[in-house]
Amino acid sequence: MTPADARQLFSQIHPDFFAGQAIRTLPPDAVFDEMILDLKAFHHSADSFPCPPGITFGFLLPEHMDGLVRSVRSVDPGWVQYFTQPSDIFCAFEGNEILSFCILDSMGTVTLSHGTFRIAGPGCVGTIPSARRRGIGLALICRATALLQSQGYDYSYIHYTTVSQWYAKLGYQTILRWNASGLIPAGND
Repeated sequence: MTPADARQLFSQIHPDFFAGQAIRTLPPDAVFDEMILDLKAFHHSADSFPCPPGITFGFLLPEHMDGLVRSVRSVDPGWVQYFTQPSDIFCAFEGNEILSFCILDSMGTVTLSHGTFRIAGPGCVGTIPSARRRGIGLALICRATALLQSQGYDYSYIHYTTVSQWYAKLGYQTILRWNASGLIPAGND
């Protein structure tokens, strides 16, 4: 993806992003990445990133919404407002406990210099503190990415992250960097 395509993609998916008050008030030294993965090149399986036995994966059922709110609140209380559609929430479970979660968001169809593409991606990805460093979150995102691939999306897009090295384990690549002032020119951190 060319730098021009990356900027065009960002502006189509997130128009007027830098006009938002929450973005303008971020610390000036905080830097965030936008990442993408061409799903034609994604070849990981559920076994690529093993996690502890007994962990299952699936979409949230409405009756698990209270447990989800507790889990999300333990990661980032500000995210609770985004978790409203159970059918879009993909989780890792241990029994009925939600250990890890993300929202699978369809971002629509975008036209770039090399064609028209369907874009989706995981957002608000989190793992409860007691379940971290066990491979559960990465296994969740591997499965979520494979799910998007099976649904015919062309690209999986990660928005607004500070953990690009973590997503890179699955093949995601940083296409843009930004801070509260706007896009950062290539080569600058």
